[in-house]
Amino acid sequence: MILLLAPMEGLLDATLRDVLTRTGGIDRCVSEFIRVTNTVLPERAFLRVVPELLNGSRTRAGVPVRPQLLGSDPACLADNAARLAGLRPHGIDLNFGCPAKTVNQSRGGAVLLDEPELVGRIVAAVRRAVPAHLPVSAKMRLGYNDDRRAEECAIAIAEAGADELVVHARTKAHGYRPPAYWERIAQVREALPAHLQIPMVANGDIWTVADALRCQAVTGCDALMMGRGMVTNPGLALAIKGQGLVPWNVMPDLLLAFWQQVGLRVDRRHRAGRLKQWLNYLRRHYPQAQQAFDELRLTNDADAIQHWFDRVGPAPLIGTTAQAANIEPRAEPLPA
Repeated sequence: MILLLAPMEGLLDATLRDVLTRTGGIDRCVSEFIRVTNTVLPERAFLRVVPELLNGSRTRAGVPVRPQLLGSDPACLADNAARLAGLRPHGIDLNFGCPAKTVNQSRGGAVLLDEPELVGRIVAAVRRAVPAHLPVSAKMRLGYNDDRRAEECAIAIAEAGADELVVHARTKAHGYRPPAYWERIAQVREALPAHLQIPMVANGDIWTVADALRCQAVTGCDALMMGRGMVTNPGLALAIKGQGLVPWNVMPDLLLAFWQQVGLRVDRRHRAGRLKQWLNYLRRHYPQAQQAFDELRLTNDADAIQHWFDRVGPAPLIGTTAQAANIEPRAEPLPA
């Protein structure tokens, strides 16, 4: 089974991608979206969101990262894709799934699913603008207010030359509320004519191994994309592949690696919030994370958090367990 790490704006950035891919099991990442409006972005704009481009478009653990573009102007997206291609990315992904109100009001993300013809023109323009060997993929929801045009959008994307399609099994109107409608992904797959069959990736509500196996069975997809499930349980991909778990005694090392990189990439006043944001997810899976979250909940001082790390680890608490789990402790961050 192929497992992808999802883009999550405001959470799953280069720092968290780096840490989560150290645990193993993830085959590829997709970056948060890079917003394209009416200009060709400078290279630094791509590098700011995807610093992995300076590392062969891979995380430090060697997992490929595919940058994602978001916009509604086919020509402008094509021009930006051409510039991005010069940085040798591991493919280019197109966002037709973001449900954020501010994005949709500017004709970006999921709102475009009401215009399958435009979706197809965007994919076709980007496909023509980049070298033939460079994969072009797309990520969509089932629709905007409803899912009546899901099949139409998927056909438009495949017909325009996309190499892969990720489908989040909800509409924009569903938001992130459970359930995910995996059976609709199966219907979308079946609607693609034989000559337009492309690899399809199922996304939505994969929190456990059982979820992954059931999603695969229902959708018929050989590849799955996970977001919140991996943020909550960094060992989920490993477990799905039957390769083990990530126990809590490894987590302080991962948290420290995350904190060190946050210190280099995030303004001081926001650093504590980033750590607590991740701990808030982790406490769903690890009871020990609840204690850590409670201890740091009212703390916004970076020095106080560093003192907390000095007190709880890393050595001797996690040195041997990190090695046993093949997790590289305290690696240097990618270029900021």
